[in-house]
Formats: sequence, C-alpha cells, structure tokens
Amino acid sequence: MSRATVRAVVSAARASRLVCWTEAPCTANTTEGGIVRDSVPLRGRRRELAELDALVQHARAGRSGALVVSGEAGVGKTALLDRMAARAATGVRIERIVASESEMELAYAGLQQLCGPMMSSAASLPAPQREAIEAAFGLRRASAPSPFLVGLALLGLLTERAGERALLCVIDDAQWLDEASARAVAFAARRLDAEGIAVVLSMRAVGEAFAGLPQLVVEGLGHEDARELLRLAAPGGLDRRVRDQLIAEARGNPLALRELPRALSPAQVAGGFAFTGSMPLQSRIEQSLVAQLEPLPGSARLLLLLAAADPTGDPGLLWRASTALGLGPEDFDAAEAADALVVGTRVGFRHPLVRSAVYRAASPEERRRVHAALAGVTSAEQDPDRRAWHRAGATLLPDEEVAADLERSAVRARRRGGAAAAGAFLERAAELTPTPVARGRRLIAAAEAKHDAGAPAQALRLLDTARDHPLTPLQEALVTRLRARAGYALRRDSSGAGLLLAAAQGLEGLDPVLARDTYIEALSAAIYGGRLGDAEQVAAVANAILEATAAEEDSDRARDLILRGQALLAAKGQEAAIATLRRAQRAFLDQAPDALELHWMWFASRAAQDLWDARALRALADRQVELARAEGVVTVLPIALSLLMLAQTVDGDLDAVEASCDEIDAIKDVTGHPLPPYGRLFLCAYRGQAGETLRLGEQIRADARERGEGYGLSAVNFAEAVLYNGLGRFADAVTSGRRELPYTHELSHAMRTLLELVEAAAHTGEQALAEQAYEQLAGVTRPVGTNWALAVLAMAQAQVRDGDEAETLYREAIERFEYERIPIMVGRCRLLYGETLGRQGRHEDARGQLRAAHEVLSVCGLNGFAERAARELSAGGETPRVRAHHPAARLTDQELNVARLAREGLTNRDIGARLFISSRTAEYHLRKVFTKLGIKGRAELRTALAELDQAPPAPAPRPPAGPA
Repeated sequence: MSRATVRAVVSAARASRLVCWTEAPCTANTTEGGIVRDSVPLRGRRRELAELDALVQHARAGRSGALVVSGEAGVGKTALLDRMAARAATGVRIERIVASESEMELAYAGLQQLCGPMMSSAASLPAPQREAIEAAFGLRRASAPSPFLVGLALLGLLTERAGERALLCVIDDAQWLDEASARAVAFAARRLDAEGIAVVLSMRAVGEAFAGLPQLVVEGLGHEDARELLRLAAPGGLDRRVRDQLIAEARGNPLALRELPRALSPAQVAGGFAFTGSMPLQSRIEQSLVAQLEPLPGSARLLLLLAAADPTGDPGLLWRASTALGLGPEDFDAAEAADALVVGTRVGFRHPLVRSAVYRAASPEERRRVHAALAGVTSAEQDPDRRAWHRAGATLLPDEEVAADLERSAVRARRRGGAAAAGAFLERAAELTPTPVARGRRLIAAAEAKHDAGAPAQALRLLDTARDHPLTPLQEALVTRLRARAGYALRRDSSGAGLLLAAAQGLEGLDPVLARDTYIEALSAAIYGGRLGDAEQVAAVANAILEATAAEEDSDRARDLILRGQALLAAKGQEAAIATLRRAQRAFLDQAPDALELHWMWFASRAAQDLWDARALRALADRQVELARAEGVVTVLPIALSLLMLAQTVDGDLDAVEASCDEIDAIKDVTGHPLPPYGRLFLCAYRGQAGETLRLGEQIRADARERGEGYGLSAVNFAEAVLYNGLGRFADAVTSGRRELPYTHELSHAMRTLLELVEAAAHTGEQALAEQAYEQLAGVTRPVGTNWALAVLAMAQAQVRDGDEAETLYREAIERFEYERIPIMVGRCRLLYGETLGRQGRHEDARGQLRAAHEVLSVCGLNGFAERAARELSAGGETPRVRAHHPAARLTDQELNVARLAREGLTNRDIGARLFISSRTAEYHLRKVFTKLGIKGRAELRTALAELDQAPPAPAPRPPAGPA
C-alpha cells in the first residue's frame, strides 16, 4: 500500500463504526460542529434528556445557560451529550472537545483546543481581551495575561461564534481541563445571559472551579433498566446468580453492565464467576477494556498507547509518530476493527476510559518509547512545550538538556499566566537535573510557582526537598520567605507575622526590594491578626521595620513612605504617623507606581480611612482601581474595589457599592480570590437588610476565628451596630458596639464603631457608656483634625450634651459633613438633631430636620435610617412625603448598571468589558431599559435617570468654622 493510500485510510472518517456507549446501537449524524451520535431512545434517561434539551431550547430562544453534568466514570454522561448534540443539530452551531488528563499541566491547553476554530473572530474583541488570549496561547510575546481578561475574551469569542444562531458548546471529561482553562470556562459560563449560548460540561465530580453552576447529577440506571441492558450486552444468556451479582456490583452503571460480561469466560458465564469486591468499579471496567484488547497484535496495542499519550488527536502527528515506531496501516485497521480507536478529522477513543485504561496498563518502558516517538515528531518551533513534556516523559535518568528545555517551557507558561503549569514543568525539571545546585534552584522556583498557583501545601513539600540540596545565602533566604508565606496562606495563624518578619530580616543585604515587600507582608499579617494575633508581635514587627528603614526616612518613594508610615501608625499611633502617611498618599497619587507599589497601594487607602481623610480616600481608591483595571492585575483589583466601596458609601452611592460587589464576585469566580464579602456585609447593613447582614456576619465571624484574623470580627461588629441603629434596635446595637471598646487602638472598623456605640448608648439611657465611647473616639479624631474627623467628633459630643451646646454641635457636624460631601452622615446627623428637637418639644423645628433627613437617607438608600426618620415624622403628626414613582425603580440591578454606563457614553462593548458580560447581553439589557423607561435611545437616558440619581442637596463648598 502506498503512503498516499495509508494517509487516506488514516484521515477517513468512519462514522458508521462509531460505538455509542448507550443501551442500543447508534447511527451517526454530522453537523457543523463535527460528528455527533444518535440512537434509539436512551433507557432510563428521560429526566436528564429533558433538562439538556430545555437548555438548548433556551439557547434557540436567545437566552444562555450552563449545566455541569456529573457522575462516575461509565455512568452514561458521554451518551447523554451525544444524544443532546444529535437532537440539537438543526439550526444550532456545535463546538465540542474532550479534555485529556495528559494536558492538565499545560496552561490554557484545553482553552486553546476549544477556541482554535474561533480565533478568526478575535479581531472583534476589545484590545485588552484580544491581547490577553493571544498571550495565553503563545501567539504574542507579552507579560502574563490577566486570567480575568482571558475569561472575558472567551465569552466574547463564544458570542461571536454564536452569531445569529444558537451555539452549543460541549466539554466532555472537563475534570481533566488544566487549571487556567477551567477557571476561564467557569468564568464565561457564569457570565452568560442573552447570547443564545448553551455550555455543557461533563465531569466525574464537580471541581472547585465549577461549584455554583447549575448541576445535573447522572446516577446509575434503575433495576429493571439495568437488567434489560445486561440482557442486550450478553444476548447468549447468563447464569441467574452471575446476572444478579453483575447487576448488584455494577450499581446501574451502563458501561459496567456492557463491558464486564465481555470479559467473562464460558465457565464464568455458566455460573463460576464471582467478584472479590476488592477493586473499585472504575478499575474493573478499565481492566475489562484492556482484556478485550489483548487479542490485538502487539503493534496495534502499541499504536493505541501512542494515541493515548497524544492528547491533541492530530491524525498527521499520530501517523508520523507511528511511522517512527515502525507501525503500519494494518495496525490502524486492527485498532479500528476492535472498536477501540476512531480516526477522522481527529483521533479519539470510543470512550474516554479506553484512553486511560490503555495508558495505565502500559509498562513504564512502553510509555517512554511512545513519548520519545511523539517528541521526535513534535515541532520545536510550533509546539515547544508539548515537545518538552514528551521528552520528559521519555527520559528516565537525569538529563540537563531535557531539564533545561522544561525550564524554558516554565518561563513561557509564566508568561502566559499559567503558574500551575510552570510549577509542573519546574518540578519535573528538578527531577531530571543532574547537579544538586541546579536542582535546588529549580525546586525553589517550582515551589514559588506552586504557591502563586494557590497550592501552598505543594510548595511546602517542594521546599522540604530543596532543604537537602546546597543553597546559596540568597536561596536560603528565599526558602525562608516562601515557607513563611505558604504557611501563612495555609494556616493564617498568629505565627505568620513573626515568620514573615524573620524572612524579611534575612533578606536585608541580599535583596533589599524583596526585603521591603516581605516587611510589609509581615505588618499586614500582624494588623489583620489584630485581637486574634499577638499585640506584642505587632509592635515588634513595626519597630523592626522602623529600625530597618531608619536610613530611608527622607525617601520620597511611595513604597518606602507607606511602609514606614504604617509602621509608625502601628508602633507609635496616629500623631507620629500623620506626616509620613500624608506624604505616602501624595506619592501614590503623583508617581507612576511599579508592580510592588500598585500591590501595596491599598495600605495608603486604608491610611486615609484611619486619618479620616475623605478626599484622599476617594482619590486613592479611584487611582488604584483605575491602574489595576488598566494593567489587568486581578490580584490587586478585589482589595482596591473593597476600599472603593468605602469611598462610594461615604458618597452615598450604594448602587455603585453593589456594582463593585458584583465585580469582586466576578473576579473571585475566575481567580478564586479568598477575600471575605465585607463589602456586601456593609451594603446590607446600611440598607437595613437584617437577615442577610446577620447571615453574612455569622459566616465572616466564623471564618475570621478560623483564620485568626481579628479584622473580620471588627467588621462584623461595626456592620451589626450600623444595622441595629438604623432599625432602632438600640440595645442590640449596644451589644455589638461594646465588643469594640477594647480595640480602639486597631483603628479601622473598631474606631468607626465608637460613633455607633455613642448613638446606641444615648438612646438606651446608658450615659456612662456613651461618655466612655465618646472619650475614646475623641482620642482617635482630635489628633487628626480633618473636617471628617471633627464632624464625627461633634456628632458624638452632641449626643452626650444638652441644650444649646448640643444644638451648636449638631449644626457644626452637619456643616462639616456637607463641606466634605458625605451625605450619609448629613442625613444621619439631621435625624439625631430632629429627634433631639422633638424631645425638647420644638416640633416644628424637629419636622424640618427630620424631613431633610428622610429625603437624604432615602436618596442614599439607607432604608433603615430613612424609615426611622419616617416614624419620627409620623409620631409628630406628619405623613412623610413618598418619592414619586419613577420607572427606573422597576429596573433590575444589572439593567440599572448598564443604563448608567450607557448614559456616560460607553459603547455596548465597553459596557460588557466593565460589567463582565458580553456586548450582546449589554445590548439586550439596554433594550429592556428603553422599554421600561419609555424612551427611544441613549440620548434620553440622562434625563430619565436624573431623578433616581438625584444627589441630596448640599450647600456650596466652603470651609466651616473651626480647625480643619
């Protein structure tokens, strides 16, 4: 046979010989998406098929959705996907891939397989998304792409691929997706809305990345269906006892019911068969599959192993490798005749378990042989990483050339954002490194990559191995630092700050920049530990930093200033730190920050909160979010958004706070960022939503205790105090607020809770407690002297004073809050002032303050406080004015977010990029906005939304009397 003939045989699709792992023979249908399989109705799967068909029907109607199909190996997931694809073939585009276990260590390998046919549409993506996905696939040289932007790019490509038709995207064996691909797919699946896309993923057990997506659990067949399937699988009949035992052991697993009888000998069929019960069902199925292949010639079995070791399914690559091994067309024919291999436009197996069964059953020597053949025919220019991985699979003894090749692949993986893949490459490179010194270096690099990929336990394991190798002083210091960071990530206990401090001190003189970065990590760990940490340790860390940075006291660099300023704040208090922290804030605003400075910029925003500087808080939070978005730094963005939410709350824009919460949740979907839901907790508290506030508070409190982070406890106590004061449950507010009295020195939420405690104690008649909280509040506001601080102090003092003095203090507080444009506090202060006037019998004056308070608080969305003002007005005989109904009130949160961005002039594509939805979904929501508001286009949005976004009245800015 000529080579051309052989190639024709290899590339020919033999669709009629596909084997469906269902209860009956099947026929093949070919659609735009490739080969799909259809057959007579599946036995016992009516419920599952109905759910899958409904998902496709929704896509046909222009709505999108995702479904995770889970169940043990062989339970029939692939058969269900085959049937769904066959039934969806008319009028639906189909994209389908099967993930491979051997690809798990290659960053974005699964995503590249899925997106390959769609990349011609990449030009239509926003530039940051297009550049990110091209970098992820190695199509452009760039820094590591943001996984966030890669997920958005996937969403955009799926939308473009759908076009005007529905799109069905199917990923089988999704448990084998590499981590980077899994997160991108999960992110896109969660953001689907109005694109006409159905995404279906099948996997054995639902992985962490896909938790929260809609689930369909596929279980074993019922007894009667299992009996019938077994009868079809063994038409010659089985001994009754053998049949009953097979049914019991298979537990309704269709593949087990079909495959296990094939491995029975005639004597076993007649009644001599018995299971030992000691082998898992999957292993038994694999053993049966391998036993069925034993009659094949050794060369055909080698061909199957070759195909199992190559996850790409490239027929040309398989042909070249088989030629190198001396295999011929007769081996392809034998493998296909045994219904083990399917050769078409891609090479595949009749069932995913065939691949794993063949590979696991092979000897190490056989595996090395096929990997060597695949390495020899894989292009070093076009696919260097797979070539390096195959070379590693073919190598037994240490080999520096192979190890160096793997190290270069790790660099490329890092560049594409695949920290997990880089860790795998480096770990294998270390195993194959002949010299101890180089092996130690690669182990440290592998450990760092594992830590960055969110696997601190694996990082510690590699560091234990590195300890046995000769290390330079710098490497020893790096091991100490990485061990401290990984340990803190795992345990979050009080030892973290001390270990990080020791690591920072060890880096002094070796790597000053890294030493400073580690110092600030140590200080951060100490501060967040708070009351659950060690107060002496906080002081020790802060003083050590001051000593180490004494020579840099006059530095103008933002990172030096914030490190020293925060250390002064922790060690010596506000007064000592004010000047340095203000210089740091100015440096962060004026200088273009490098990566480290951007990472620690949140410390400057926190300092603005601790120094009661509303304007600096707004500017710094906006600046960090802007820079993090522009650079795609999603490790920084959630924390930056958390501080932006504080600024948005100060501004009285709770809708913007909710949008920021949604953005953080979207980031967490793709990155797994562990930030607790502080922003949503505060949002619910200010809105007076008791049930959700208390639920989130309980969750955060338990997590904080487990992690040893007192910051979380303080956040919950503050949120509960705000909630209860708004609802008028002052005794409960006292209970929550009193918990923070011993921790005023921690500043942050503990400091802010004091104002809530003054209000609650004053309303419950606990005058001594109110005075105590006021005095402690004075200790953290007077030294600062900003208008925000002095307004808070005046508001608190007014509640513990009487008569004209109290009235003067309320007016001062309101004036200062108005000057600083903090409407939520203007409203709350007017509410307290009105209540006080009412108690004095000055009802007309009281109504004026309460009316103004109700208006401001209603506009800001502080519903609990607004209702409290309404009750006071009603008690005084006045019915509060209800704001006229506005059509915008009927908009959903997503519609409102889209409308606001469209009002600002953003295109649908820009809106989609900002809200992490597709441009088509943005367009869909905008059409609904126009209909609900009764307008014709974007030009009318500004007027239509004006009433909803109306800011509370505020006088022209002018400095109030008194110190500023």
